[in-house]
Amino acid sequence: MTSPLRLEKITPDNVLAACALEVRPEQREFASPVAQSLAEAYVHQEIAWPRLIVDGERVVGFLMAFFGVRFDPADPRDRPRDGLWRLNIAAGEQGRGYGRFAVRAVAEEVRRRGGTRVTTTWGLGEHGPQGFYLGLGFRPTGELSGDQVVGELDLP
Repeated sequence: MTSPLRLEKITPDNVLAACALEVRPEQREFASPVAQSLAEAYVHQEIAWPRLIVDGERVVGFLMAFFGVRFDPADPRDRPRDGLWRLNIAAGEQGRGYGRFAVRAVAEEVRRRGGTRVTTTWGLGEHGPQGFYLGLGFRPTGELSGDQVVGELDLP
């Protein structure tokens, strides 16, 4: 039996459902609203990969990945990176494996494009996502992107 979980492109038919998605109130400081992410995807079309996370017919989350990005183009040691830019799981849908599915889906897309590691960032705080990412095997690189921790996951 196939999983009802899938990623869908953002379309005129689902954009309002995407924008209506909200995380739990205590997580808002760690997750940008989907509408903001879609605006950023629009102006960064060459690198942004926004997708809805759908379970059956229900929109349960949103992710946005990036491919071939340099965090500091002025630094010759900086290498192009692929990874997870945004992840929002709807408040009432958390704890059901949707975030794990999203990270796996991004990892598969990174592999498909020839990458060997997934990069992401997270904010620190009581209700922040650090435990989630560390539990999936991400390790802090020692770098910061603004005030966020940069983490990487090597792909087998």
